[in-house]
Amino acid sequence: MKVNGRARRHRRITKKMKGSVDKPRLVVFRSKKHIYTQLINDATSRVIASCSTLTKEFKEKKIKTGNKEASLEIGKLLAQKALELKIRDICFDRAGYKYHGRVKALAEGAREGGLKF
Repeated sequence: MKVNGRARRHRRITKKMKGSVDKPRLVVFRSKKHIYTQLINDATSRVIASCSTLTKEFKEKKIKTGNKEASLEIGKLLAQKALELKIRDICFDRAGYKYHGRVKALAEGAREGGLKF
C-alpha cells in the first residue's frame, strides 16, 4: 500500500515539473541501504548524470550507505558532476517521498555543492 501511494504521489509531482537541457530534473530514489539520484532531461527522456551510494567515487570515501551523511555526500557528488556539465539550475523531484531525513540531506548537499533549485 505504501509503495502504491508513493508511486501515485510521484506521478502527480512529475506531471507538474518537466526537466529540460537548461534546467534538468533531479530525481531521488531511496532504498533501505542505498540512495540513487539522476539528472533527467525530459524533452529527450535522457539521463544527463547520475550518482548513487554504489558508485566508485562514493565507495572510496568509506561512508556507511544508509544514513543522512551518505545522502549529503551524494548530493555534493552529483552537484560536482552537474557543474562539470555547466548545469547550475535544477528542478528537485522528491519522487513522492517526504522532504525530511535522507531526501532533505541530499537536497542540502546539492545546494552546498553549488546547485540552485
